[in-house]
This record gives sequence, structure tokens and C-alpha cells, in this order.
Amino acid sequence: MAVDLLERWMHSMPVLDKGFIRFVDCMPRNVAEGETMDDAIVRAARVSYGKGTLRVTNDRGLIRYLMRHRHTTPFEMAEFTFHVKCPIFVARQWMRHRTGSFNEVSARYSVLPEEFYVAEAHDVRRQSLLNKQGRDGAFEAGEANDILFAMRSNMAQTHAEYHHLLGKDLSRELARTVLPVSTYTEFYWKVDLLNLLKFLHLRTHKHAQMEIAAYGFEINGILSWLAPHTMEAYQDYWVEAPSLSSGMWMAVLRTISESDRKAMVDVFKSMDAGRREVREFAEMLGIDEE
Repeated sequence: MAVDLLERWMHSMPVLDKGFIRFVDCMPRNVAEGETMDDAIVRAARVSYGKGTLRVTNDRGLIRYLMRHRHTTPFEMAEFTFHVKCPIFVARQWMRHRTGSFNEVSARYSVLPEEFYVAEAHDVRRQSLLNKQGRDGAFEAGEANDILFAMRSNMAQTHAEYHHLLGKDLSRELARTVLPVSTYTEFYWKVDLLNLLKFLHLRTHKHAQMEIAAYGFEINGILSWLAPHTMEAYQDYWVEAPSLSSGMWMAVLRTISESDRKAMVDVFKSMDAGRREVREFAEMLGIDEE
């Protein structure tokens, strides 16, 4: 099963209209032998070799503890390499995550093919009035199709001009400057798990641009199998956990009675939370938990 999934991910998974993402490699490479990347994180955290005699449930608890208390160094011990094909405007957002290593196709050396990103009609939307970097509000079908026609025409024209300039023996490094940011590019990306989670947290957020989010969701699916305990903890403590200021938290505590706080701890216990986490929750609420 492990080998079958790895082989599937090592084939290009389509994203957007002409893009893809392909899982290339990971370190350590014991996944096909029945391990997960969680095992590497646990070994690093314990500074020992092998899994020893500890149970999987203890491994899960340790990973949740590390994530909850921001002891993040062990998550840097797992690394991944991906091959990505995406529009240039997506790549520029991607490469703002400078903690990874990138190697991108060079248009100084290579002639770029005529491949441009064109949005689906239902994704052609108006400028959001609330979010200056987002879209909101649909066009009528006829308007959307007119916009897409204009965009395709412009892209075809710029690519024709690109080849016209190359035909005049203009250098590739200058001819490429006429191409739009919708042009597809490719790159290899190597990144550790901690910084990959930071990428996912930002780029799959509801306010992220949908084009880069599409790649993030594919990566999320891969990691959910390769590092299930880590992704469970990431979901619980990063994605779904509220972020409160000290003032917000004090307002919560001043509103809730002591009996209600105790009831909250009891409810949390019933949710199969670990004893350590229950104790920490009780401490946050100012309740003595024996």
C-alpha cells in the first residue's frame, strides 16, 4: 500500500489548467518500509535510534506535545522535495517562503513553451471591496467570457511577439521580458516539514489566492498520509485553534464562572484528550486538576 501511494504521488498530479505537482523524494526514506515521517520526528525529539518499545499512542502524544508547546526543531528533521509547474505569479508568491531551496527553469537558457494560465469562467470575479488583494462578486456569464477572450488574445499576442523577437536573434534573456506572469514555469522545491507547515498555514488559508491554494491542498493530502500524527496536531493547534490576545483571554476568563470552567474541563476529558493536555487546559482556566 505504501509503495503504491508513493508511486502514484511520484507521478504528476494535475493542478489548475496546465500545472502539476509531483512528490520527488523525502528524507528519511523509510516510508516504503512501513514507517511514517512521524517516526523521524519522534526519534529526533528523543535523540535516540529506532522506535524502541514505545507505543504509537505515545508517539502521537509526544508529537502533539511538541506542536502544542512550539518545540518545533524535531519537525525540521523531515525534508521533502517537490517538482512544481505553476504560473509565474504563483511561483513568485511561493518563493516568498525563503526557508526552502528552489531551482527554477531558466528562460535565459531555454525557450519557454506557449503555456499560459487561464482561469475558469466561474473564477473570473470582481475586485473585492473588503480585501484589497482578493476577488469577490461574479460577473455575468457573457462578461466573464469576454474577459477570458481578451486575456487569451493578449497571451497569444505576447507569445507571438516573444518568438518574433527570438527570430530577430534577440537574446533570450531580453525576449522573455515581454511574457506575462500567467506564463507557466517549473521548479524543484526542497523544504523541511516545519516550514512546509508554515507554507500550508498561509497558502491554504481562506484569504489565500485560490491558484496557490490549489497546490497547497494537494501537498496537504500527501502529508496527511506521510505524517498523520503531525498533520492531526497541525490541524488541531494551528488551523482550527483560535488565536487570542491576552486581553481577549482575560475577557473570556472573567465571563466564565468557576463551575463552568470545571464543566469545560470535564467535557474536554470526555473528548479523549490526553491526561497531560487535560491538566494544561485546567491550568489555563485556573482550575486545580488532580
